[in-house]
Amino acid sequence: MTDVDPHPLLTPSSLPYGLPDYPSISPAHYLPAFTEAFARHRAEIDAIIGDESAPTFENTIVALERAGDLLGQVSRTFYTVSSADATPEIQQIEETLAPLMAAHHDAVQLDSALYARVRAVYESREGLDLSPEERYLVERRFREMTHAGAGLDDAQKAQLTELNQHLSVLTTTFEKNLLADTNELAVVFDDADELDGLTDGELSAAAQNAVDRGLPGRYVVTLTLFTGHPYLSSLTRRDSRRRLLEASRARGSRGNAHDNRDVLRRIVRLRAQRAALLGYENHAAYVTSDETAGSPEAVHALLRELAAPAAANARSEQAALQAMVDAESAPFPLEAHDWAFYTERVRAAEYDLDRTALRPWFEAERVLIDGVFHAATALYGITFTERPDLPAYHPDVRVFEVHNADGSELGLFLFDLYTRDTKRGGAWMNSIVTQSRLRGTRPIVVNNLNVPKPAPGMPTLLTLDEVTTLFHEFGHALHGLFATVTFPHFAGTAVFRDFVEFPSQVNEMWILWPEILSAYARHVDTGEPLPQDVVDKLHASEAFNQGFATSEYLAAAWLDQAWHSLDLAAADAVEDVAGFEASALADIGLDNPVVPTRYSSTYFAHVFSGGYSAGYYSYIWSEVLDADTVEWFKENGGLTRAGGDRFRERLLGVGGSKDPLEAYRDFRGRDAVIAPLLARRGLAG
Repeated sequence: MTDVDPHPLLTPSSLPYGLPDYPSISPAHYLPAFTEAFARHRAEIDAIIGDESAPTFENTIVALERAGDLLGQVSRTFYTVSSADATPEIQQIEETLAPLMAAHHDAVQLDSALYARVRAVYESREGLDLSPEERYLVERRFREMTHAGAGLDDAQKAQLTELNQHLSVLTTTFEKNLLADTNELAVVFDDADELDGLTDGELSAAAQNAVDRGLPGRYVVTLTLFTGHPYLSSLTRRDSRRRLLEASRARGSRGNAHDNRDVLRRIVRLRAQRAALLGYENHAAYVTSDETAGSPEAVHALLRELAAPAAANARSEQAALQAMVDAESAPFPLEAHDWAFYTERVRAAEYDLDRTALRPWFEAERVLIDGVFHAATALYGITFTERPDLPAYHPDVRVFEVHNADGSELGLFLFDLYTRDTKRGGAWMNSIVTQSRLRGTRPIVVNNLNVPKPAPGMPTLLTLDEVTTLFHEFGHALHGLFATVTFPHFAGTAVFRDFVEFPSQVNEMWILWPEILSAYARHVDTGEPLPQDVVDKLHASEAFNQGFATSEYLAAAWLDQAWHSLDLAAADAVEDVAGFEASALADIGLDNPVVPTRYSSTYFAHVFSGGYSAGYYSYIWSEVLDADTVEWFKENGGLTRAGGDRFRERLLGVGGSKDPLEAYRDFRGRDAVIAPLLARRGLAG
């Protein structure tokens, strides 16, 4: 770049929808762009504070919505890359940036003069002629600043800022350690016989992983974010299963440079210290006070209500698995790495169903186009056109333009399917551009998965769980795409954390819906549809193994609550991470060693490097609404445009612009009930 070249992050993108011109952006561009964006945002805030006229909705609240536009653009552009293609250079930038971002955020949120102006508008709101969205914006701005600590004195604010900066560094360190240890612990196999049971495509992916790591002729199986692994259900060699699960569970706790035990203890301690400073008993109380749950006690009550029957169901499932093992010529006590393998054998015996054999019917391209996109078109009328002319942040990423039923432009959808060493684990949705009438922007959203990439020329065949993940994440994408709000503060998925999983979970309902399944579940070689008797068996077995699935999830949700329900003194007293975990799981009755928690603390990225601290309960909390919504669709014609339009208009489109439970009541006509969730998970008895 010469002195006269425009900076690609500081000049408006010429691409449709404001898509960043990623090929023109180098890592060296990011920190200077952030420096400029911080300065501009600070100047915009100072202009609001320096306005000598009385605070009004327009000169304070709307001005706040207009401020920080550049910072938001640069941030979303960078963090899309740092999560999905974190090269060492990008990781270093993120580490440098973490305390700077925290300090800037606090400088705005804790500014006394700004808070005074926001408070003045809040206190006068009854006499203002505000629309419902405008009034809610005033209330949320005041609530969020108060919750962040804007009402503290100067000494307390200085202490809070220091805590937040320290936490930002530690959470970034946690994620960096986890990525490095996950890559190091990828399991190397010398011979294909050790991977007996995998499909040709899966073997191809493992062989390609080995080539990429300089190990031609061998096989490398990379780890997933969660404790288990899809291959555990099909690997016939018990020692191979053991190696895979042991590697997964070892992450972040090996005493090496990537050990996360001390990092997470410090995170827990600092969060407890911050909660006390803000006037809360613990971090869980602080977090839930501004969620739909309202308190940790409400969360704990739900988790305990579900844990006992889930654990009982898991024990019954375990007995059935052990009985199958005992019938073999060389029986052994069932262990955690055996569960998935024997679950599929019991499923086959009880339902004549082998889910591991379904992959040929779930070819990734067909699932995306004829499944995910087809369902969205049938329900909402939207259409998708691939735009290979538009650049993305990595060659594997595909760009689709999305249009409404009337042909009008809706936004862009980016799809990043495959795993790579520079991508963090798991699956997620994020926004590159958010919708706002005030700013005149349309959304650009991204879905990331971590599916192993087969060798060139081989099809990508998904497991049913991966199909579920694809539909789930696209539910988040729809939430981002459908936003029709005025203010960027409320765009898309900017809702309470324990509500944000609701739209994504609802979108999973279409996976086995007849019109959708028949379109995408076609054999990769013959084109034949998934046989109806197999579909019937899938439906019949929907509650099968739900004791395990519910228990492993609840165990992780409880661990999150246990860590974040500690006050400062209790947090200081924790020295043994594994011992703390064992005690917490015993407390709720989920300490079955054959059913490990979905995430152990040292690789629990959701809560120690993501945004779900004291909030991992959100999935089951949202599933109450989800299961109730599925019942509504079934009662109202199923896959119809009328149903889709109602859901889009009354729930997805409103984003965060109204109380989410109020939005749910507007859609459903009443509050959600828990009975459909209990029935779905086999807990109704």
